[in-house]
Amino acid sequence: MKRGLKRLFIIFIYLMIFSAIGLFFYMVLKPNPTCFDGEQNQAEDGIDCGGPCQPCEKEIVVQEMEILEKYFVQGTGEFYDVMAKLDNPNNRYGAAKFYYEFNLVDKEGNSLANRRGESFILPGETKYVIELNLQSQVHPYTAKFEIIDVAWEEFLNYEEPRLSIYNKNYAEESGKSEVFGLMKNESYFDFNSIEIDIILRDESGNPLALGKNEMRTISSQQERDFRVFWPYNFSREVRDIEIRAEADVFDPNNSYVKKYMPQRFRDYR
Repeated sequence: MKRGLKRLFIIFIYLMIFSAIGLFFYMVLKPNPTCFDGEQNQAEDGIDCGGPCQPCEKEIVVQEMEILEKYFVQGTGEFYDVMAKLDNPNNRYGAAKFYYEFNLVDKEGNSLANRRGESFILPGETKYVIELNLQSQVHPYTAKFEIIDVAWEEFLNYEEPRLSIYNKNYAEESGKSEVFGLMKNESYFDFNSIEIDIILRDESGNPLALGKNEMRTISSQQERDFRVFWPYNFSREVRDIEIRAEADVFDPNNSYVKKYMPQRFRDYR
C-alpha cells in the first residue's frame, strides 16, 4: 500500500514538473495578441476591435434618402442639364459618400444619355444634385434619377456649417443671362471646397435653368463673390432664384471632420 502511494506521488510530481515546463515554453513562444489575430483578447469588445484596437463598428439602421424632385432643362443645342432634390430624414447619420445615376429617356423608356456621379449628404439635410451638359440628339421625355450605393456615417454633436448667400441677383443683357451674389462662410471652420448650386424657376415653380460654381479654400468668416453665366436668354420669365452653398465637410483635411466625425472615420477613411 505504501509503495503504491509513493509511486502515485512520484508520478504526480513528474506531471507537475512537465506541466510547468510546458507552460513555460508556451508563455515564451506564443505570439503576443494583436488587433489582427482574429481572436477576441486583450480586453477587446469584439474580435480585433474595441479596447486597445480600433472601435467596433456599430450596426447602422437608417431611413433611405427621399427623392423629392427630379427635372431636366435644355441648355444649348443637344445639351441638357439635370437636377435631383434629395432629403436625408436621419438626424444622426450622414452619407460620407453615395453614388447616383441620371438618365434622360424617351417615351418608350429608352436611355438617351446618362451620367454617373458621387456626392455626400449631411444629417437632416435637403440638398440638390446637379449635372450639366448631358448630350442627346433626341429631345428627352423625362429624367430618371437613382441612388446606387450609400456609405452612412454617424455624426457626434452635429452642427451644420453656416454658409450664407447675400445680395443674390439675376440680370439679362446682350443675349446672355447671369446670376451673381456673395457667399460668406459664417462657421468656425475652414473648408477646402464649397459648391454653389443655382436653380432658376418660372412662375409655375418649375426649373428654368441650372448652374453651379465651385470655390476653393474658404477660410472661416471669409466672403467670396460668385457669378454664373448662360450664353442665351430664357424662353420664360425668371420668377425665383434658389441658391444653396454646400461645403465638402467629409474632406479629411478639413477641421470640421476632425471634430464631428468618429475616430474610426478619421483614421481609416
